[in-house]
Amino acid sequence: MQKNHAITQLSNADSEQIINLILPIQQIENNVPVTLADQPDLLDIENAYIHTGGGFWGYRHEGEIVGTIGLINIGNHGGTIRKMFVKKEYRGKELGVAQLLLEALTAYCKTVGITDLYLGTVHTLKAAIRFYERNGFQQTAKADLPASFPVMQVDDTFFHLNMHR
Repeated sequence: MQKNHAITQLSNADSEQIINLILPIQQIENNVPVTLADQPDLLDIENAYIHTGGGFWGYRHEGEIVGTIGLINIGNHGGTIRKMFVKKEYRGKELGVAQLLLEALTAYCKTVGITDLYLGTVHTLKAAIRFYERNGFQQTAKADLPASFPVMQVDDTFFHLNMHR
């Protein structure tokens, strides 16, 4: 799989592919009660992510988006990770798609001065939680999140990574 793949910045032109990747993972695989209406950011990637000073990246394999990760710049050197999803067939350490996406995001953070990353997830997503912990994220209380952190209603588990460490 090392050929015909790339991590690229995504845009509104990719919204349909992004939605077709993310919604089934949320709703069918993970039974998270979230709809497209709950996630207007998926219909306007550029304003929700890129124009905030963040970004939205995808891992493409033979033209198909099989992984995504988004970053919202929340100010004060902080960023929020959103929409990290990898198609089932591309998950795992062997292929490393999630790791490559996270590394692309953190490399971007270093170029724009974001030193603290935050994210929210659902406690039942054990593999995702292990992934974040392996990458140095520390679980944090919702009350300890910055006031600018955009909490999603379904999220109940929160993480922080200080990239200075």
